[in-house]
Amino acid sequence: MNTEINISKACEKANHVCDKSQYKEASILEKIKLTIHLAFCRACRNYSKNNKKLSVTIEKAKVDCMHKDEKDALKENLTQAIKEHQN
Repeated sequence: MNTEINISKACEKANHVCDKSQYKEASILEKIKLTIHLAFCRACRNYSKNNKKLSVTIEKAKVDCMHKDEKDALKENLTQAIKEHQN
């Protein structure tokens, strides 16, 4: 039972490093440890593969988010419309 707990913690840590690596926040030592872990762990290899696919898909989507001032203006317009509708 203790082995199962250690394995899941190792995988949890590997997945965290995988996420950090995706955003170029992982150290070289973390990347080396992740590479070694991925050589032995099929589940984490799948996680890493899916993580890469998600990143590529998001990059291809070229999502343009609304700026804060635009959100604030939209919120103000909505609030005003609600007040007018209530009267």
